[in-house]
Amino acid sequence: MKKTFLIIASALSIYHVGAQTQIDRSKPPKAGPAPSITIADPVIYKMNNGITVLVVENHKLPKVSATYSIDAGPITEGSKAGVMTLMGQMLNEGTTSKTKAQFDEEVDKMGASVDLNSLGGTASALTRYFDKSFMLMAEALKSPSFQQESFDKLKSQMITGLKSTERNTKAIAGRVTAALVFGKNHPNGEFSTEESVSALKLDDVKNAYAKYITTSRAFLTFVGDITPEQAKALAEKAFGTWKGLALTLPVLQPVKNPATTEVDLVDVPNAVQSEIRVTNLVTLPLSSPDYFAVMLANQILGGGSESYLFMTLREKRGFTYGAYSSISAGRFQTTFTASASVRNEKTDSAIVEFVDQIKRIRTEKVTPEELASAKALYNGSFALGMENPARIATYASNVILNNLPKDFYRTYLQKINAVTIDDIQKAAQKYFNAGNTRIVVTGKAAQVGESLKKLGYPVKEFDKFAKSLEVAPAPKSAGSTVSFSAFTVITNYIAAIGGESELKKITSAVETSSMTVQGMSLSVVEKYLSPNKESMTMSMGPNVLNKEVFDGKEGYSLQRGQKIPSPADELVAKQKKTNIIEQVDYVAANSGYKLESKGIEKVNGADAYKVVVTDPGGKVTTQYYDMNTKLLVKEESAKAMQGGTLNTTIEFADYKSVGKVLMPHKRTLTMEAGGQAQTMELTVSEIKFNTGVTEEDFK
Repeated sequence: MKKTFLIIASALSIYHVGAQTQIDRSKPPKAGPAPSITIADPVIYKMNNGITVLVVENHKLPKVSATYSIDAGPITEGSKAGVMTLMGQMLNEGTTSKTKAQFDEEVDKMGASVDLNSLGGTASALTRYFDKSFMLMAEALKSPSFQQESFDKLKSQMITGLKSTERNTKAIAGRVTAALVFGKNHPNGEFSTEESVSALKLDDVKNAYAKYITTSRAFLTFVGDITPEQAKALAEKAFGTWKGLALTLPVLQPVKNPATTEVDLVDVPNAVQSEIRVTNLVTLPLSSPDYFAVMLANQILGGGSESYLFMTLREKRGFTYGAYSSISAGRFQTTFTASASVRNEKTDSAIVEFVDQIKRIRTEKVTPEELASAKALYNGSFALGMENPARIATYASNVILNNLPKDFYRTYLQKINAVTIDDIQKAAQKYFNAGNTRIVVTGKAAQVGESLKKLGYPVKEFDKFAKSLEVAPAPKSAGSTVSFSAFTVITNYIAAIGGESELKKITSAVETSSMTVQGMSLSVVEKYLSPNKESMTMSMGPNVLNKEVFDGKEGYSLQRGQKIPSPADELVAKQKKTNIIEQVDYVAANSGYKLESKGIEKVNGADAYKVVVTDPGGKVTTQYYDMNTKLLVKEESAKAMQGGTLNTTIEFADYKSVGKVLMPHKRTLTMEAGGQAQTMELTVSEIKFNTGVTEEDFK
């Protein structure tokens, strides 16, 4: 009761004081003085082998963290692209005296964290376990096992990861943007490929380790419940006798921005949205007097949900779920980038808004409220960051690496709060380019290409590996007019895969394939019997997940034990089919198929004839036939469904001979609905003609 009474009394007293104070709510309250941050200067000393040791004491919690980082600068891997990543992963695969399982078990028993990477490592643990955890990190750095088995495993995983992003628009956008901005031979522009990783050997990893894992240009930072004397003794015990090759910070030639603004279009045919990157190179060292103004200017332009870009492209226009910008500082060139994922049909409009908002912050002064809000966000995030030992360790080494004043981070908030409205405009004009920027659009070129050309900027086309695509000359008739017949395209395809007489000999076919969906391995068996019977069975192990059957007149699908009749419009086309290879029906007299030529488009960087096919049931598909090989390389279709449209794209590849007929042995299926896409790859293991099929397969 007494406690309750005190709470009530306190509340009443606050109300009474507030009632006596007259507050002018028409004006925002004046900002108080910027708080000063308490960050102790690290104790620093240099070991004889070149390691710089920094110790930041903090005895509030019984925990210590240590970071070993090697200041190698940007590393050019060239033909060995991917080797540094693999090397860093290999450092976590055990030591010369401990297997990976033994090493991980020792770490886990202490509840510690030990992690290695391509330029160092970290160890974190409660004080009583820290010494042992730290020594484990040192052991992993100095004595990695580098077993062939581990290398093969990690290399395979890396290749699988690269394959999984082959059609990921965001991944392609990130890779190509960096390559175009810096150049593919620049350490910030090069990238790993399936080919470069496949060519790597274990010796390449060992060579990278010998060159870069060293005591030269190394920083060892301790943060937490440890004294400088304890840290020094531990550092000497772990690394005192270790030596390595001397490193020299690379000197990179400055890269130029484009002379005028250009659009760089990267074709990803399966893309359901366009990834837009408006980007330019900047030189912004941490020591720059512009640094704090630039950070705040970026916050106002695109740093969050109250920024110009977000409020315009999402809230006002509804083009995207979010639009943002970012800029980074450092000793080498970095980038300013404004970005968003937008609907294909709004790509050109979104670019106009991006450019307009960048021009806005360059030409119009921000309001006092906008600047105050940005400062408040920075004040809060900086204060929260001080709770992270890793952040404090980074601050300590940053002061040395960037030749900053010792009080750089202690006075960080004062400098943020000293930025003026004029400072913001000057920073935007200097670092956010308007007339010489690069607009990288990664998306479906067939849908967005023409509208981009109307923006008034030169449009350059690149493939998903940043290779420039020269437009191949279209086939021309004697009168120099582009001319080709859809009928001719189909007959050329029939000839390319074996010829009409050979295709008509096929009276039955069995195709066995495999695919992986959401981690599940599935098998698919398709069977066909002339003139028009077909079935498809999809299984996972012994369990049938889906079965579709057409007996020549009627059809059904079997899903989870339920038999569902085939739609009437699908039956019409299937009933009129007379050949296993459907293109033979396309050009047959009175078949009911309609063909239209729709020009020439790029498919995976190569020119392809675009043919629209309407079947007897009215279903429309768009097919693409490579101009050089004459083979079918892609097919697109759309189907109305409840709540929207299901768009399906199939890409055909890896044509192989089955007897005298060429058949694709790889199909990549992409299904998109409601802005969400799923891609599956089907690999054919066997195709058999004129054997293995009976009437019983279609009942």
